Amino acid sequence: MKKTSRPEIPRKAIYRLSIYLRCLQRLKANGIRTVASEALAAAAGVKSTQLRKDLTYFGQFGTRGLGYDVEQLGALISDVLGTTRLQPVILVGVGNLGSALLSYRGFQQEGFEIIAAFDQFPEKKRSRKFATPMLGMDKVEEFVRKHAVKMAVLTVPPEAAQEVVNTLIEIGITGILNFSTITLQVPEDVMVNNVNLAIELENLSYFVQQ
Repeated sequence: MKKTSRPEIPRKAIYRLSIYLRCLQRLKANGIRTVASEALAAAAGVKSTQLRKDLTYFGQFGTRGLGYDVEQLGALISDVLGTTRLQPVILVGVGNLGSALLSYRGFQQEGFEIIAAFDQFPEKKRSRKFATPMLGMDKVEEFVRKHAVKMAVLTVPPEAAQEVVNTLIEIGITGILNFSTITLQVPEDVMVNNVNLAIELENLSYFVQQ
């Protein structure tokens, strides 16, 4: 069953909104109050026609001859992306990659907070200590429901990924950042963003050989 509360928006447009938001944040930090569509588009690495098209999905912004109000447009995009307040996220799989992500302190600056980590062996001795609570997989359902969590970062081994995802979906997770190397089978109303570092490096390898 597809969600119908929002208009159908291309996934790439949503991705570009995140880029626009970061450009606007840099402009605001530099004391710039208004920006022309051409300047914002150039900073984001897109054409101005693409920028204007992306923004029309959410309404009309900007004033002809004056451009966009940096603070106002940034706030509107944050609202669309749901990052006007800290969004709770869980991480599942505390191996080497999961541990590295738990140690990263930049998520909160972007509007996200990993509020708990889950692992099959939570008591296993690890080389790092984390402020984030680490719990066993038998606690994930109770925790997710109690804290109304909708997003999860998945850093489990490939052979366990689908089973873990099935569990997460059953308890209400609808957004998954997938670091495993398999394609996950999920319902239409669940969004999965895949992060495959090997594929990204292969792409770079092609270009550096030119």
